[in-house]
Amino acid sequence: MSKTKRTSRRFGKRSAGKDFNTFKQKLTKPFNKDSVFLSVVKESLASVLPIALIVLLLSTTLTPLSNNAVMAFLIGTVLLIVGMGFFNMGAETALTPFGQIVGKELTKSKKIWLIALVSFFIGLAITIAEPDLQVLAEQVSSVPNLVMIGVVAVGVAVFLVIAVMRVVLGVPLRILLLVMYGILFVLAAFVSPKFWAIAFDGGGVTTGPMTVPFILALGVGVSSLSRGKQAEDDSFGLVALCPVGPIIAVLALGLIYKPDDLVYVPTAIPDPANMQETALLFLRALPSYMREMGVALAPIALFLICFQIISRKISKKEFLRIVIGLLYTFVGLTLFLTGANVGFMPVGRLLGANIAGLEHKWLLVPIAMLIGYFIVKAEPAVGVLNKQVEEITLGKIPARAMNVSLSVGIAASLGLSMVRVLTGVSIMYFVAPMYGISLILSFFVPKIFTAIAFDSGGVASGPMTAAFLMPFAIGACLTISGAEAVFTDAFGVVAMVAATPLITIQILGLAYKIRTAKATKPTADLSAASYEVLTDGVIELE
Repeated sequence: MSKTKRTSRRFGKRSAGKDFNTFKQKLTKPFNKDSVFLSVVKESLASVLPIALIVLLLSTTLTPLSNNAVMAFLIGTVLLIVGMGFFNMGAETALTPFGQIVGKELTKSKKIWLIALVSFFIGLAITIAEPDLQVLAEQVSSVPNLVMIGVVAVGVAVFLVIAVMRVVLGVPLRILLLVMYGILFVLAAFVSPKFWAIAFDGGGVTTGPMTVPFILALGVGVSSLSRGKQAEDDSFGLVALCPVGPIIAVLALGLIYKPDDLVYVPTAIPDPANMQETALLFLRALPSYMREMGVALAPIALFLICFQIISRKISKKEFLRIVIGLLYTFVGLTLFLTGANVGFMPVGRLLGANIAGLEHKWLLVPIAMLIGYFIVKAEPAVGVLNKQVEEITLGKIPARAMNVSLSVGIAASLGLSMVRVLTGVSIMYFVAPMYGISLILSFFVPKIFTAIAFDSGGVASGPMTAAFLMPFAIGACLTISGAEAVFTDAFGVVAMVAATPLITIQILGLAYKIRTAKATKPTADLSAASYEVLTDGVIELE
């Protein structure tokens, strides 16, 4: 063998070994004592711990639960904390940078048909894989699962195309929202009231942990080629439009499928006899959620490979980093969903049923509000949104202000949801005024607050809402009104959670606009045009 060949072979082996060692180091880096993983887990602990303490307090006082149910809840809590840690690492290293790269490259191409085609594919692929959508489809027995999932996915895909085109063509978000929600409520007038809550929930569940980080990053990438404040305003708003598509699509479906005979069929709540059976519940569920997450991430992985083959815009180092981030995302969401669905869902339904069975049923309202205030912080995509808002606005809109606004909004939405369960008032009497107020506010607050508010509505209604808050409402409704009222009185929790942040965050923007206007009055040497530029900027939050 020649010296050149021997050298080439040795070099190939060394190169392959070096690549493997690099991959191994990057994969295990989060577990080093000096890594950020421990800090991320601490953040997750701070988010989940308050809701865990509230549930434990209720289970030992007002609504006693069995020891095994409490133990399942504690195991689920641990899985949630670790899962959120992995997910946040994955979103930061994979979903966010990849989405930004795709957005930039699509806009650079300046080919409208290509931007529309890729956006449609992204919306379709990610939505089909959303685990929350699978749960919702199972509940609507009068419509085949594949039909419901397909219609919702097409709705998201079409409106993601519209959202991206809005940024590319510079169409004002508030005008587009006004037109689309107008179409939505006109269509609702021709659909059975039993389909209203299902349709609005369909819009909420589509913006889950898989969809939000990628679409948020896509918006940042697409808007990055704009200049100045226009880029900042357009960085948000893609998630805002995506939920409108499935609501309109499901309402249209309600014209075909008549849900008048629709009755909710309660699923059996597992009742483990001992600790061993409790552990087996999680072990049996884990492979199922691994498959779900594998299916969910497969379209993104395939798109990553195709994008790299065609464009070659991602460096080898960055490509490796994104692959590792996808592995973190897979592990994180698998653990999170296992903990939420096996540990939290049964306890949520039991608590709702037990509190509704008390002499003072009105306690549902304050207890639900307390849970809602803290539970939004445990939504995996909320942290991604808050961090991106803080980064894009250079700290002018801090994560703390976002957290408080979201918590207040979700607390209000849960209180109103329990009023619906207690009284049977139609969801339309709540969501129509909420959307009306939020659309009116959009004409009086800085543009970026409107975009962030509507994005926040989609982000807040994630897997924790589907796995804990919805079962809580269903359990209460089954005790008070029975299974025949579940679709009209209990469903709609996701929609309420998605609607209230639209108001609270825009009120925050309005308050700071007024405060800043008082602090920055025009002087004689400022022209009207320069003053308009000054006061139309992003409001700095203290």
